[in-house]
Amino acid sequence: MVILDRMNKLDKEDPLLPFALDEWLCARTGEGGPAICHLWRQPQSFVMGLRDSRLPGTPEAARWLESQGYRVAVRNSGGAAVPLDPGVVNISLILPKPAVDSFQFHGDFEKMYALIATAVASTGWAVDKGEIAGAYCPGDFDLSINGLKFCGIAQRRQTRAFVIQAFVIVEGSGQARTRLVRQFYDRAASGADPANYPLVTDDSTASLAEIIDLGAGAAAAFAEEVKAVVRERQTDAGMAAAASTLRMPSEAELAETVAMLRSRYGIKR
Repeated sequence: MVILDRMNKLDKEDPLLPFALDEWLCARTGEGGPAICHLWRQPQSFVMGLRDSRLPGTPEAARWLESQGYRVAVRNSGGAAVPLDPGVVNISLILPKPAVDSFQFHGDFEKMYALIATAVASTGWAVDKGEIAGAYCPGDFDLSINGLKFCGIAQRRQTRAFVIQAFVIVEGSGQARTRLVRQFYDRAASGADPANYPLVTDDSTASLAEIIDLGAGAAAAFAEEVKAVVRERQTDAGMAAAASTLRMPSEAELAETVAMLRSRYGIKR
């Protein structure tokens, strides 16, 4: 597995760029390229799921978010709306399918759970999994400590490979992010069926730094723990062999993928 560390790519890039990179690399992995652990952060952005983009007030809500300084996008992986900023460490595991007709969704999510739980284990805390009521982007694989969600997991499957994506809230205020998501739904979901969006509450979510005393530079320290876990499970020679087969997209190829995602999944304004 190759470790692709883009933690410090914090210029004001398009919020779809890391998702487009995952999409492009996933296709290469499916063609025989290496498995990849992609670590990345994003400047102040708000990324919603496909169902969010179809809510009646989403165009207005997106304009409101942009007026507050957020870059807005719709991702092609599952899940619902999440705010991203430099305090959120995103992890993408890009892996080949064992077979084209493989649908081992839970097993794939378990891989990400194991990676994050092992990275956190050095603090002495155990990570629980299971949906947390009131959390944004809820799901069966919400990761939590003491009943507070700090991570959500989504996936994107192609024919021969797949991506498991996790957003890990490491630094900052869980409540502040929760309030932002609730304000989004207050605007986007006005008049919508409550079954079509999550009901978000303030007491559901926290950052790892709010739960555990991680000290200064928590986001970078957590990313280093993740990389250490990945390295411990393979040899230097194996990692070098995987890296030798990695091909990154050209700027034109990446721009084309971004444009495809925006055209296919963008908000209809």
